[in-house]
Amino acid sequence: MNLFEKAAKLIEKSSKIYVLTGAGISTESGIPDFRGPGGLYSTYSPEIFEISFFRRNPLEFYKLHTKLLELITKAEPSPGHKFFANLEEKGKILLIATQNIDGLHQKAGSKKVVELHGSATRYYCENCGKKSSVWKVIESVKNEKIPLCECGGVIRPDIVFFSEPLKEEDLKRAFDKVKESDLFIACGTSLVVYPAAFLPELALRLGIPLIIINKGETQYDHFSTLKIDSNIGEAVAEILKHLTL
Repeated sequence: MNLFEKAAKLIEKSSKIYVLTGAGISTESGIPDFRGPGGLYSTYSPEIFEISFFRRNPLEFYKLHTKLLELITKAEPSPGHKFFANLEEKGKILLIATQNIDGLHQKAGSKKVVELHGSATRYYCENCGKKSSVWKVIESVKNEKIPLCECGGVIRPDIVFFSEPLKEEDLKRAFDKVKESDLFIACGTSLVVYPAAFLPELALRLGIPLIIINKGETQYDHFSTLKIDSNIGEAVAEILKHLTL
């Protein structure tokens, strides 16, 4: 029995699957990994994603951010996004906790999603909290203007900037749901960003089977039930050959 068949068997016998996803699931949708070769961090200083930088120079931040937005607004869900959306439709998914800010899980049809780092598809005024649209932001930046609310406040993306805490309710839900799960799948993440990297550790401590699908090593490989060193699209295509749902 190969790794993909073993993964299929674990998925078949599970009914409360917890999924943690990172950049690797979205690179196949054309969205580069910030930390990978050619990613944003190799071209721009990570300082630009600090909340202090945004508050000092929002337009400079937005000039870079709108480049990412152009990719996100055009991107279509990858085979990995569709795979987990299909499992949710079959009643197998307990929760998808994603480190991505692209909204592609929802675009694929998933509803049980916690966006640990927020979403670049949502915007609101820092002053009054009023929601704004991504298109208003893009239009303002094209005109070399800081996106402003009617009240005069700066419009910001609903993402977690560096030096900002994750939203407490999202973090609590993400950790609480691990305890209810019967299978944990970490997919397209190198598991180096905390606190998300604590999630598979919690699963291991609770004796929950852990499948890691990631191109490259992670710190949990030797403790996992299965490690599939592969691109996500290739891995789910192989797993699907053995799934009977």
